[in-house]
Amino acid sequence: MFLGHYGVALAAKRAAPRTSLGALTFAAQFLDELWPILLLLGVEQVRIVTGLMAMSPLEFVYYPYSHSLLMAIVWAALIGGVYFLLRRYGRGAWVMALLVVSHWILDLPMHQPDLPLWPGANSPEFGWGLWNSVAATYVIELTIYAVGVALYLRATLARDRIGRWGFWAYAVVLPVMFVMSNGAPPPSERALAWTALGIWLFVPWAWWIDKHRMSVKPVDLTPKRPSTF
Repeated sequence: MFLGHYGVALAAKRAAPRTSLGALTFAAQFLDELWPILLLLGVEQVRIVTGLMAMSPLEFVYYPYSHSLLMAIVWAALIGGVYFLLRRYGRGAWVMALLVVSHWILDLPMHQPDLPLWPGANSPEFGWGLWNSVAATYVIELTIYAVGVALYLRATLARDRIGRWGFWAYAVVLPVMFVMSNGAPPPSERALAWTALGIWLFVPWAWWIDKHRMSVKPVDLTPKRPSTF
């Protein structure tokens, strides 16, 4: 899953309007932001196997610290807790934590059975393998992303041209990257890790866009009782 994580981050702006889109993006993609760092440090392992799955040549050999369900919950508690200490915004903290865990949940239908529940050799591994279907992958990714873009646009308004055109540049670059990433496999695992670090750039970009947009207060549709004297 790639686009779907960004779609969920965009949609989350409606649930936590005071939280920056940069922070929401950081949380939704945290497991993938952590993964290349652990690869470069030699803590986790991946192999490039051409033809492994229709939409991914990556065999995730060992990645329990970035992609096990238990560690996703631990990271979620840590990130949500730190956010609350810094911002004192309870709703935002809960949304941030849920976004971290949502990454594992959204990866589940796409991966082959390689997502562990906890670190350790005895952990069962799960995955439904939809990356074997090009059509299913595109439909799921683009649908979640499109819904996220639509919800973000309903939750915010551009303050200026940066808020308008900067957002649309962001919204277009992500699906273009998604399509381009399905080309030739990376030349090596190390090159893959260095390339994957590029997703960190979308955190400050999202923060910058969001600074040039403002949250839209929802309209209260609750029927009003007539005044009594």
